[in-house]
Amino acid sequence: MRIKIRGEKITATAAIKNYIEEKMGRLDKYFNSDDIEAYVVIKSNKSSKTIEVTIPTGSLTLRREEVDDDLYAAIDSVIDKLERQIRKNKSRLEKRLKVTNEVTFSLDFNDDTPTDTKKIVKRKNFDSKPMSEEEAILQLELLGHDFFVFKNADNDAISVLYRRKDKNYGLINIK
Repeated sequence: MRIKIRGEKITATAAIKNYIEEKMGRLDKYFNSDDIEAYVVIKSNKSSKTIEVTIPTGSLTLRREEVDDDLYAAIDSVIDKLERQIRKNKSRLEKRLKVTNEVTFSLDFNDDTPTDTKKIVKRKNFDSKPMSEEEAILQLELLGHDFFVFKNADNDAISVLYRRKDKNYGLINIK
């Protein structure tokens, strides 16, 4: 696994990079390919440190974020959560990770400072293959988001899957 580390408002020192690479090495056993790239973003606020790890793997994306006062504790926690997430979904992930890279992700890491006027500050573009509702639920869970937009293979519509307050899912189809 290749690891790309970037710091926002913090310098990613050699010690931090080595620690991240050492901890991310625990995840290598779950991937069959060395072509996997992991994107790690370290952010510093006044009193807290945030680490965000994104691993696009062909037809799915693993993502976790952790905030802590201690950067090293945040690194340990985010790796533990990623490993737990992979183990929890092992059977579903195995068949998807064997698929070659069909989806190309374009990750935009622009750091625009907010201004008084409302504007779009971040855009993400990605190509997607049609997927089933079950695959979309898995993606939603793996990304840790509250919603997921995908092309529904069942009805060829653009669909929005969202998590309801009662922890069930809702689906909006756009034809």
